[in-house]
Amino acid sequence: MVDLFAGCGGLTEGFHRAGFRPLYAVESDRHAAATYAANFGDHVDCLRIEDTSTDDYPRAELLVGGPPCQGFSNLGRHDADDPRNRLWREYRRVVEIVQPRVFVLENVPRFLRSDQFRQLELEVKVGRIRGYEITYGLVNAADFGVPQRRIRAIVVGSRVGPASLPGPTHTGPGGWISLQDALSGIPFETEASGLPRREYADGIPGPFKANELHLQRHPTALSLERYSHIPPGGNRFNLPDPLKPPCWLNKPTGTSDVMGRLEWDKPALTIRTEFWKPEKGRVLHPEWSATEPGRCVNRSITHWEAARIQSFPDDFVWCGTRVEIARQIGNAVPPVLAEAIARSLISQGLFD
Repeated sequence: MVDLFAGCGGLTEGFHRAGFRPLYAVESDRHAAATYAANFGDHVDCLRIEDTSTDDYPRAELLVGGPPCQGFSNLGRHDADDPRNRLWREYRRVVEIVQPRVFVLENVPRFLRSDQFRQLELEVKVGRIRGYEITYGLVNAADFGVPQRRIRAIVVGSRVGPASLPGPTHTGPGGWISLQDALSGIPFETEASGLPRREYADGIPGPFKANELHLQRHPTALSLERYSHIPPGGNRFNLPDPLKPPCWLNKPTGTSDVMGRLEWDKPALTIRTEFWKPEKGRVLHPEWSATEPGRCVNRSITHWEAARIQSFPDDFVWCGTRVEIARQIGNAVPPVLAEAIARSLISQGLFD
């Protein structure tokens, strides 16, 4: 397999578990590329995909990748001219070069409603990658054993027969993996404030084990007071008025995930790149008690917990600063979802 826009290697991790052998990867961010190399080997090039040439790519049976999605994301400005929206064309160029039996493209749901996706459909029908037949749709990572409700667009192209997307293996909500299961064994208490001093290569910190990412922050007394009022499933609307900043007092409706607390018996919501900031979403630790304040864990989830929620194994190692590692975790494809896609494609006989 070849992995484009590889990030820290979420897709590679899942497909490798299913039996695929990674031959080559491209990732322009040097911290993410270092994490990839630390886990899978030195076959990753830290380059922009636009700067790769035909000679860089081996022939492979499978090509995977998730072109950067910020231009499509509901969190972005939906700019059709955003340069990141054109990176799918680079993906298409590499399909031409590698000529895989199957390619898998992952992105945000909005991609399937974009002009770029319509252009991709045209390329498959009459353009440079005609001969491939594509299947596409939305999947919820929680339906495949990831302890997170994360909706993603998956496009599968095959030149060896029709392909289908995998069917759910964990029908929710009763069949979803809960945070109680996902975070088992991770202590409530955090100790270290920073990462150990360790260098992987070229000044990049790491590699770090999962338990070394269980880092504490130092919220203000006001923040801690706010956290203490928010029960599982609650959010900023649970705060008494004296604890609400003016912007919240003047906006009695709107986003309900801000300053939200997770729930033990449910999956998390989508993990993003700034999961340590409760003002950015529902990321407060689920442990809470109305009658025993001492039982409340009044902090956001840690990097270790976020990696678990993204379904990374504890033996996966990480490189970079704490901010860079958080970005890698939040941007990754959950490996358990990737593995489900891989095993489904294998079961369909596309690699016989």
